[in-house]
Amino acid sequence: MKEYIALFEYEDGAAGVGVVFPDLPGCISYGEDFDAAYRNAHEALSLYADGEGALPAPRTMEQIRREWEEWSEWEGRRSFHTVKVALYPLKASAKKFNISMDESIVARIDRVTSNRSAFIAEAVTAMLKAK
Repeated sequence: MKEYIALFEYEDGAAGVGVVFPDLPGCISYGEDFDAAYRNAHEALSLYADGEGALPAPRTMEQIRREWEEWSEWEGRRSFHTVKVALYPLKASAKKFNISMDESIVARIDRVTSNRSAFIAEAVTAMLKAK
């Protein structure tokens, strides 16, 4: 599993949180709040990886500070922080399953994502890694 550093940008009074991956040009995301931005960042990273083929090796924060051409623009901002986002590649061999789940859980999932399958797969993957 690869983890890429993402910069989460937010400003007081602004709507939403933007996400940029310094290692992956053009890989950006957004969310109405930090939690949504974080979930969407995982999806953006997976979609980027699926479309790009081989990805560069993730850099450390120190390498990004030294090498990323846009760092000087970000350096003076107080309205961002860094988070490592894990790459969960999309699988072409996905298989459809029917599952039963409490309606209230499904409603809560629908409030935070438009892709139930990806959300559930990510949640299960995280739970399995914790065990």
